[in-house]
Amino acid sequence: MNHFPKVVVFDAFGTLVKISTSRSPYRKLMKWLKANGRKPSTKDASIIMSNAIDISQLAMLFGEELPIQLLKDINNDLQLELSTIELYEDTIPTLQTLKQNGFKIALCSNLAMPYGKQLKILLPSLFDAIVFSYEVGTIKPEQQIYETIKTHFGCEMSEMLFIGDHPVLDVETPISLGMSARLIERHKDQKLLNVIGDLILR
Repeated sequence: MNHFPKVVVFDAFGTLVKISTSRSPYRKLMKWLKANGRKPSTKDASIIMSNAIDISQLAMLFGEELPIQLLKDINNDLQLELSTIELYEDTIPTLQTLKQNGFKIALCSNLAMPYGKQLKILLPSLFDAIVFSYEVGTIKPEQQIYETIKTHFGCEMSEMLFIGDHPVLDVETPISLGMSARLIERHKDQKLLNVIGDLILR
């Protein structure tokens, strides 16, 4: 990269945070809907992640009212999963170092509302902007969500660097829009410094 970015944008899950115990509550909901005659759609994930609603409201949006026990089970799974979200050890130190080095930092993630609420509790108030799909009504890789960050900072796409674990949403799409982007592979024990060390170790 020839020039340093002004804004470093991070994905959340698989980049800064992880879920230790996955219970897939939304998958359980969608399986029940399918079993009860609702045909799955390619837009389902987008609907889940671009509406600021809870499980019960989501089922209604999909045209069904959940049985009370099932709703309770799904919400229990959700609460358990949320309680096991944890930061990678290097997350806070790296974000703090970026800030100390004068970078603006943003968080940009596709997620359902309960996860966003939990992240806001877990992550320190280090971010200059937080763009969650359910709050802005658009998801990666739609251009609008990336534009939201650009508008917030009043910068050019070329002044932004996107860091994430998804080759398309966090790398290919940002690059196609004029940003820089780098992939982090936590499953290969990569640390944030392996990916952006050159920005702060200079």
